[in-house]
Amino acid sequence: MAPTPPPAPAWGADLQAARAGDCAALERVLARSRQDLRRYAEHHCVVNDVEDAVQESLFTASRRLADLRQLESFTSWLFRIVKRECNRMKRGWRRLLQEQVTEDIAAPCALLGNDLSRDVAAALESLPAHYREVVLLRDIEGLTISELAAHLGLTREATKARLHRARALAREYLHD
Repeated sequence: MAPTPPPAPAWGADLQAARAGDCAALERVLARSRQDLRRYAEHHCVVNDVEDAVQESLFTASRRLADLRQLESFTSWLFRIVKRECNRMKRGWRRLLQEQVTEDIAAPCALLGNDLSRDVAAALESLPAHYREVVLLRDIEGLTISELAAHLGLTREATKARLHRARALAREYLHD
């Protein structure tokens, strides 16, 4: 994803003020940056880590803004921070997955074969939160489309479309 164009004059003024310690300007700068950082993080992070990586990156940026030498490189600096945070979280997941579980855990009720249930769980885990929610409410909780639409605050058509897209993404994950 290509970095966004250089900041506009008002953006630069807010950056200067934030760097000088103006809390309101810092909030405006971070709020403006949040959506771009989120989109960037979605390409570099595990789905469940996107929001955490963005939050941590914004926190780091707010603490370290005074250390930035050239304000013109603010956007690329933020992207580097979020990418580094995503990589750190991936390393944490790898380490966690390599650890042996030593406590006694009750065996799960498995209606599916062991490998298949793990694959389905991984497919659901890989879905963005709004897709995962619609699949779980419909297929696990057994809500009707009308109940689901009311719960999500969507129209029936939008609910059906979201459910269709969620199932398609899960199938795509399982196919790979």
